[in-house]
Amino acid sequence: MAKLKVGDPAPRFEGVDQQDQKISLDDFSGKKLILYFYPKDNTPGCTAEACSLRDGREELRAMGFEVVGVSPDSPKSHRGFIEKHALNFPLIADTDKTIAQAYGVWGEKKFMGRTYMGILRTTFVIDPQGVIEKIFDKVQTKDHFHQIVEAYRQD
Repeated sequence: MAKLKVGDPAPRFEGVDQQDQKISLDDFSGKKLILYFYPKDNTPGCTAEACSLRDGREELRAMGFEVVGVSPDSPKSHRGFIEKHALNFPLIADTDKTIAQAYGVWGEKKFMGRTYMGILRTTFVIDPQGVIEKIFDKVQTKDHFHQIVEAYRQD
């Protein structure tokens, strides 16, 4: 699949969240959506990123954004992650990596000399019409909320 870019229509998706409830792109029609992909619940970088978005949630909401996280973890894993860190937004369980593949974020990674397939940490900001407005592929995990806010302040 070709790499998505700003101005492309966001790929439609449907998955289940931490409560096994269906969640789709259509649920956010008319709203701005921060759709962020991360590798794994309860790992240091992923926890830092989720907590940054949690802590900035009210400011993001005031700016008109909804937040949804996506990883290959199960709904049960997501429930534990949300409870442990008091996360205030839903997480989609993309166990078959369908959504990650549609967004082009399932790919080859290298770590400590090893090559493997995994989630390429990426955030897409989708406008109310379902068009990709911004893409963050160099995510500052500990300060991701501010990274997003600053990108919009510069516009």
